[in-house]
Amino acid sequence: MSKIPVGILGATGMVGQNYISLLDGHPWFEVKYVAASARSAGKKYGDVMTGRWHLRKNCPSSVNDIIVEDANDITRAAQSAKQGNLAFVFSALEMEKNEILALESGYAAAGIPVVSNASANRWTDDVPMLIAEVNPDHADIIPAQQKSRGWNKGFIAVKPNCSIQSYMTPFWALIQAGYEIKRAVVSTMQAVSGAGYPGVPSLDIIDNVVPYIGGEEEKSELEPLKIFGKIENGKFNKASSPVISAHCNRVPVINGHTVTVSMEFSDKKPSVEQIKKIWTDFRALPQKLNLPMAPVQPIIVRDEPNRPQPGMDRDIDKGMAVTVGRIRPCNVFDIRFVGLSHNTVRGAAGGGILNAELLKSKGYL
Repeated sequence: MSKIPVGILGATGMVGQNYISLLDGHPWFEVKYVAASARSAGKKYGDVMTGRWHLRKNCPSSVNDIIVEDANDITRAAQSAKQGNLAFVFSALEMEKNEILALESGYAAAGIPVVSNASANRWTDDVPMLIAEVNPDHADIIPAQQKSRGWNKGFIAVKPNCSIQSYMTPFWALIQAGYEIKRAVVSTMQAVSGAGYPGVPSLDIIDNVVPYIGGEEEKSELEPLKIFGKIENGKFNKASSPVISAHCNRVPVINGHTVTVSMEFSDKKPSVEQIKKIWTDFRALPQKLNLPMAPVQPIIVRDEPNRPQPGMDRDIDKGMAVTVGRIRPCNVFDIRFVGLSHNTVRGAAGGGILNAELLKSKGYL
């Protein structure tokens, strides 16, 4: 079977580089189109990235000779799509919100589906915000989105903020098991790679913790409500719970977002051992479909008193699993635990690729 030709918007940025790296050798998708700012357009990707490639794994040779296009030139992308060289794009755009909204809609209107990492469309009423193990059914709003916008083949689907990945799947597994989470307090310890490159200045983060990341607390508190919500009349109606109070901190760790969570249940209250079993046994649609980027076991439970740790647990199962530990009673709420996910893999490009695999399996790509 020939591979599906894909493009990356914002291919020279940190998330774009992660897409390039993770798609190297992918069994379904092959990078055939890369786009960035106008100043990079017209040059070979390998030449543009000389001195700018920041991942420890070398840039794949397969993309070195691809000519970088201007991400603003939707007409050029549409020509590539017409020629069979572009089926859909991953959006890793780093622009102002209004610019991203216009560009992503422009690509979709041109018949090019957009699987986005950007935050601009996360609260658009008819755009699904997907975690493949949690709300795969939200992809089914796509026909309504296309109909209301007058789009033919194009659509937009997004992934949520990286900081919520380490507790959303554990929350969902408990909700699916019949335990309603009423409210939770979450404190994130977020890696510096989440700020992109060059990110946080070294003198600000070495030997330090920065107790503020612009917009992160609002995203951590509100995005789960859309993800746990329902499709009604072609739009999303957000859930009313859990109510989340978030504290978001930047810490001197390269990769891996850690979170401490205290949660309260509405009625039925599971025991620690019940929670461990629910999380260990949890499987979802990506695992049933054996999607290439899906972790074999979405939630890894550690019993050691000092785990999870970013340096030891972030890369488990392609960096796509969520690792949890220190599951114990809470003196204020009911249960507390520590979660960890790889922010640039599960929380960014890897999550986007898994979403695209899900969309393909459901017939939208």
